[in-house]
Amino acid sequence: MIATLHIKNIGIIDDLTIDFNEGFNVLTGETGAGKTLIIGSLGILCGGRFSKDMIRRGENVSLVEASIFCPDSFMAIDGNIIVSREIYATGRNTCKVNGRLVTVNELKEVMSKVIDIHGQQDNYNLLDATKHICYLDGFIGSTIQEIKEKYQNLYTQYNKIKLELEQNYGDDKEKQRKLDLLYYQFNEIDRAKLKKNEEEELEEKHNQMKNAEKLQENMKILDENLNNGVIDGISNCVRCLEKIEDYGAIYGEKLIELKNIYYDVQELSRDITNMQEETYFDEDEINNVEERLNEISSLKRKYGNSIEEILKYRDEIGEEIHHIENIDEINEQRKREKQNIEKEMNKLCIEMGEIRQKFAIKLSEKINKELKDLEMSQAHFSVRINQLSTNEYNKNGLNQVEFYISTNKGEEEKELIKIASGGEMSRIMLAIKTVLTDVDRIPVLIFDEIDTGISGKAAKAVAEKMKIISENHQILCVTHLASIAAKGDYNYYISKNVKGEKTVTSIRKLNEEEVIKEIARIANGDITEVALQNAKELRKVG
Repeated sequence: MIATLHIKNIGIIDDLTIDFNEGFNVLTGETGAGKTLIIGSLGILCGGRFSKDMIRRGENVSLVEASIFCPDSFMAIDGNIIVSREIYATGRNTCKVNGRLVTVNELKEVMSKVIDIHGQQDNYNLLDATKHICYLDGFIGSTIQEIKEKYQNLYTQYNKIKLELEQNYGDDKEKQRKLDLLYYQFNEIDRAKLKKNEEEELEEKHNQMKNAEKLQENMKILDENLNNGVIDGISNCVRCLEKIEDYGAIYGEKLIELKNIYYDVQELSRDITNMQEETYFDEDEINNVEERLNEISSLKRKYGNSIEEILKYRDEIGEEIHHIENIDEINEQRKREKQNIEKEMNKLCIEMGEIRQKFAIKLSEKINKELKDLEMSQAHFSVRINQLSTNEYNKNGLNQVEFYISTNKGEEEKELIKIASGGEMSRIMLAIKTVLTDVDRIPVLIFDEIDTGISGKAAKAVAEKMKIISENHQILCVTHLASIAAKGDYNYYISKNVKGEKTVTSIRKLNEEEVIKEIARIANGDITEVALQNAKELRKVG
């Protein structure tokens, strides 16, 4: 469960800390007080998208963090998972799980096993028939997951080969034109006989050539000084030490050191003499270096930013030439591979189809049972599966899944999108969520205004259903309905107040007397004696 939620600098929320509890947590308050911001913040913490506009005006960074008590999770430390996400005005964001930096996708993966947020978008998803197969496969769970993963790996290979077969370089004339171009490029690079470090060496040599006069002048001075002064001076010093070396060990030691220096300077002098000779360049040598650098520069403009890239491009051209020259043979091989993959895919599709047919009946039965509990006793829900033709492979196989429903007795079942009203859609979604939560074991369920379009007995039924779910899950629910608020184990009131020049959101947990007043306010608008009496009755039933 979410034990503590901390939100800072999001919208009108300045710095807010909320301690939640097990069971049914209800959030109420006036419109615009910040209820949606709290749910939105939880969405951000679950890896959802965010806009820089959400950062509180005048601030540079927003923060959402939570302590989640989840002792059964392998990620928990002392029973808790600490999750945080910082969002900066620059667009950068930082995600952490138990203090360790993670990517947004890793955060999303972790939180998908802990929190499920249901908002109006879920109702829209329910109207998208292409997503119905995801609900069914989610209900089936591990029974289909392994088969589906095998199929999807094959499906990736299948699409790769299919695309390759479609890219056949056109007719024979088009192939020849392509080959002529590739051969020209390959030969131009190959004739150049490029070496990996050649450009750096040439540039260094060219730099020496441009500064040859300065090099020669200084090398000459260096050579003259070493040969005419330094070496003779050190030699004289050696002779002096040789005359006094018998007068103390220290003189002998210094003599050895100086002799080593003498030999080093002699060797250095020979190197300098040789280097001095290398600073003389004839005109042809200079022209050759400049021509070679120009040739490399020309190839870089055409084929890559470096010699390594040019050589890599040449190898790729060689592979493509081989591919085009042998395209017929390669295509035949690819077709055989495609046929073999299709056979394997088809076997897995049949297997998945049989599993889906079996579980579609179970899912329909369970959802119909939930709908009866939600004051839709005359409704009949069914999951229908259609078989696609083999040329219509998609990531889910060859099944098309769609939800059908009749909401009144005697009516023909039709596609969900053609039948359900807003209030019915909310209840259908709740029925599906109730069934799926029994499968996926997600500990925290968040409902953002699930009461849209319902009232009276339907609202009461929704409240009772959520109360039942809260026995095995922590529920956080934003609501505007008194019947749902009355079922809360813990009720929180969200309000906004002006502090100085800014509007800020605050939240507090209500005591029992305050809960009664809040139920009365939601139900009646004004807190009258009659409204209070009705609120007590609702609460008593709850």
